[in-house]
Amino acid sequence: MANTPSAKKATRKIARRAEVNRTRRSRMRTYVRKVEEAIASGNAAAAAEAFKNAQPELMRAAQKGVLHKNTASRKVSRLAARVKAISA
Repeated sequence: MANTPSAKKATRKIARRAEVNRTRRSRMRTYVRKVEEAIASGNAAAAAEAFKNAQPELMRAAQKGVLHKNTASRKVSRLAARVKAISA
């Protein structure tokens, strides 16, 4: 348990940041799930639209430190390939 005032403050800050990051991560996963569902349904137009909305959300998560930049890029790339595959 934190004893010093600075350690107590750090614990409060960490809790606030964790809550913000949890929200961002959840939001990102929701967008990715929508793309996955559209791909599973086989609807190319819906998948393309969902992907168009998910891509900036993934990159925003990377920019805010929720994901590593390369991880976000990899996810975007793989989703794009899957959307392209059902469109073809």
